[in-house]
Amino acid sequence: EAIRRGVTAGIRTVEHGNFIEPPTAALMAERDALLVPTLITYRMNKVLGAASGKTPASLAKNDIVHDAGLASLEICRAAGVPIGFGTDLSMHTQKYQCDGLAIHREVMPAAEVIRSATLVNARILRREGELGALVPGALADLLVVDGDPYADLGLFQEGGPNIAAIMKDGRFHRNAW
Repeated sequence: EAIRRGVTAGIRTVEHGNFIEPPTAALMAERDALLVPTLITYRMNKVLGAASGKTPASLAKNDIVHDAGLASLEICRAAGVPIGFGTDLSMHTQKYQCDGLAIHREVMPAAEVIRSATLVNARILRREGELGALVPGALADLLVVDGDPYADLGLFQEGGPNIAAIMKDGRFHRNAW
């Protein structure tokens, strides 16, 4: 209900988006609202268990929210809602940021997951043609990956050992070549 009210009031993006129901997803698609799920947060709470600092009751709730988040991702995708990528991870869990891509892959094809983290996120920031695309005039921010991310999004996991080069603003910040 809260998401429906927000979309009706004109919000552009819904962060988290757990518990979205099909009518709300249809409204989001109609109003061109975007979803930024943060599923890795719930997955890491699940993986870390008590080490995440959560009580048993919170961990049980986390499981419900995690499953609802995956279902909401499927519902929004089916309704045609543009899906971005975000994590909400901080401090000791930041190293798992890219692991969130693999979670999206459970529902979406790899090409859509990559678009969510690049083109859709540029759209969320209202910087299409400047971010997230390899086109003339765009910022020269790119990753060169040792492998085929369309076949295996796991290439981005574990802190990026498969990332051979990182370029930001046209300058290499990492170059294994």
